[in-house]
Amino acid sequence: MTTRTPDTGAARRAPWPLARVLRDRNAGLYLTGVLVSGFGSSALGLAAGVWVKDLTGSDGLAALCLLALWAPTPAGPALGTVADRVRRKPLLIAANLVPAGLLLTLFAVDSPGTLWLLFAVLFAYGVAGVVQDAAESALVAAAVDPGLLGDFNGLRMTANEGMKLVAPLAGAGLCAAYGGASVAALDAVTFVLAAGLYAALRVREAPPRRPAVNWRRQTAEGARYLWGHPGLRPLVLAGGVTMLCAGVGGATLYAVVDALGRSPAYAGVLYAVQGAGSVAVGILSGPALRRLGARRFGAAGIALFAVAVAVRAVPSEAVAWASGAAVGVGLPAVLIAALTAVQRETPGPLLGRVSATANSLVFAPNVLGLAVGAALVELTGLRLLLPAVGAVLLATALALARRPGGRPTPSPA
Repeated sequence: MTTRTPDTGAARRAPWPLARVLRDRNAGLYLTGVLVSGFGSSALGLAAGVWVKDLTGSDGLAALCLLALWAPTPAGPALGTVADRVRRKPLLIAANLVPAGLLLTLFAVDSPGTLWLLFAVLFAYGVAGVVQDAAESALVAAAVDPGLLGDFNGLRMTANEGMKLVAPLAGAGLCAAYGGASVAALDAVTFVLAAGLYAALRVREAPPRRPAVNWRRQTAEGARYLWGHPGLRPLVLAGGVTMLCAGVGGATLYAVVDALGRSPAYAGVLYAVQGAGSVAVGILSGPALRRLGARRFGAAGIALFAVAVAVRAVPSEAVAWASGAAVGVGLPAVLIAALTAVQRETPGPLLGRVSATANSLVFAPNVLGLAVGAALVELTGLRLLLPAVGAVLLATALALARRPGGRPTPSPA
């Protein structure tokens, strides 16, 4: 009678981690929800600016749509505390249904005098998005096998970026044909569908403990844990610097297109190339995280992003395409690494606050970078600005790669 080594048999039967994620019921439902809601959000993100531009003819007012959506991001630590005070699944459902109802009020926007309603709804949309991100991060950590979080977060990135390839064009077309309110209605429908998918998740949640401290101190606990963790702090700070530089580089996009002798519409082609790169890295991020670890994977991505930004100063279409693909691959790496590390290293009762604080530290600098880049591109030009941004990114990658790991500080919870 022969016997088979248990480890060998398990290895033969075990599917590829990516396949395991796709076969998982909770993961499948959640990723479908991301696809559905991501389509609506991406469609509205572009259509809102087009809507305002059509009503007013003002580029400045159109740009305020993006500002209204991003404005709640710095309040992430306080908003994320909500996800630690209530059960995450009902909160996630509510964070989808409330914006769906608010979006329907935009049928009243039909003149420049009613734009205040659009900006108010976009601001509330941004608040709901911050709360939703915190609830999602905490819920996913409980619903998905910890060993698959890297694969899952990569697929989530793939889903988001994939929607950005098609949804903005669909939103712009729908807005041109039927008006901005039609896009708002489409987005509301996607929110309701996503809420239904999240309601079908099978997750056991214990009622959260009654907080022993007030809201301000509870919020500070999340920030203190993140800052005191020697593994999370450098990843999140590197992510913030990367997004700051991404904002500066993003503000030069139309200058790059102009240097190529192309019309502004050519920027859409470069966006599509970058999106394709992000789809690819989302699929490969799980194996890369297991092989390299979060810190080295993030550093490698930042280094690739640094080179891609620097060479974009060369006025060549081939270089611009290669740079766009490299940006798409390199930029998301540190974001996936940081999010996965936060989910793995943070105790459940703190996860909403810590993930929201991390998101604020990573993404809020992007808005500052956009403003700084818009000013510097006029003063310095591409040949000086883009290599300088690349140098800052390369220094960030080297600092992160050399940073040793360490033991986290005890949880204040």
